[in-house]
Amino acid sequence: MLKRQILEKIYWLGAIDWDRRLFDSLIPLPDGTTYNAYVIEGSEKTALLDTVDAHLAGPWLAQLEGLAKIDYIVSHHAEQDHSGTIGQVLQRFPQAKVVTSPKAKSMLMDLLRIPEEAIVTVADGETLSLGDKTLKFIHTPWVHWPETMVSYLEEDRILFSCDFFGSHIAAGDLYVTDPCRVYEAAKRYFAEIMMPFRSTIQKNMDKLKGYDIRMIAPSHGQIYDQPAWIMDAYREWVAAPPRNLVVLPYVSMHGSTQIMVDHLIAALLERGVSVEPFNLVVTDIGKLAISLVDAATIVVGTPTVLAGPHPLAAYATFLANALRPKAQFLSIIGSYGWGGKTVETMAGMISNLKVEVLTPVLCKGLPTPDVLKALDNLAIAIAAKHKEQGYT
Repeated sequence: MLKRQILEKIYWLGAIDWDRRLFDSLIPLPDGTTYNAYVIEGSEKTALLDTVDAHLAGPWLAQLEGLAKIDYIVSHHAEQDHSGTIGQVLQRFPQAKVVTSPKAKSMLMDLLRIPEEAIVTVADGETLSLGDKTLKFIHTPWVHWPETMVSYLEEDRILFSCDFFGSHIAAGDLYVTDPCRVYEAAKRYFAEIMMPFRSTIQKNMDKLKGYDIRMIAPSHGQIYDQPAWIMDAYREWVAAPPRNLVVLPYVSMHGSTQIMVDHLIAALLERGVSVEPFNLVVTDIGKLAISLVDAATIVVGTPTVLAGPHPLAAYATFLANALRPKAQFLSIIGSYGWGGKTVETMAGMISNLKVEVLTPVLCKGLPTPDVLKALDNLAIAIAAKHKEQGYT
């Protein structure tokens, strides 16, 4: 694929990974992804903004063949899907300097063996002149690593946002053409890698308020030529209160927990509480993460396996703890055969969650009428808590 013009002397060059279905050996990619890099040809200097994942280096490096020079390689983020090909670019353009944040310098040296003498660090708010074009660097720590930054091209009002506002979509269109599709992909992206850093992301959003942004060019996904809607979406995901929603990840081995889950769903819906259940045997874990962005309550349904929670339920609990959603309440329901410490085990897995734990409902074998009544009471308690908080 050839490089593609965005504006005069500003180009996208990158790689479309149509077939990739897993990122970081962890994150599902139902729509593939892109690795976006950009070239800005100033009247005096040329800057390359980021590179691509090393496994696509060959076809991507071919896009550089028409460039007479690269003076600067801007590394917004040291993770390999952005910086993995810097070393090969330096081999082709040995005079180039890698421009990055001070925290990224040692990471690039450790992760990619970039020589120290090739690296120049820039302070928050520092500018770099390319002649008739000027890049301003804005440090955005924990979006989503501690060293990340973004670049603002002052004359053309383009924010090169790295992972900020990104989405994992493999698409031939350079710009967003289907906002609904991109909204879900961007929300998945936010949920999976940004949600744990909500408070810091809000501060970084505040840093961008004074900039007139004509376009947002992220490192994954399509370019936003109408960027207001994605910025509004981020503000909602970061700062809006939870919704009147229960997210219910569960697994059932012999049907007892399934009966409890079905009963609780019906009891919640009857009381005006929305529910999104996720059978963990078949769930796309990214879909679960998306729902956690909005959930006011998490209820985990699990049978007991070897005296503790089912491994899939334990994984979902671990995931929720790692992602740190806005949820305010949590409970556990499930069945056991002879005993165990499911509640105690799972209670030790939620140290990051600032939640009120509502009375769990566990039963021996099939649920009895008393157990179903306890599930009704749990639904009543959840509905009351949501109403008290004004969740809608």
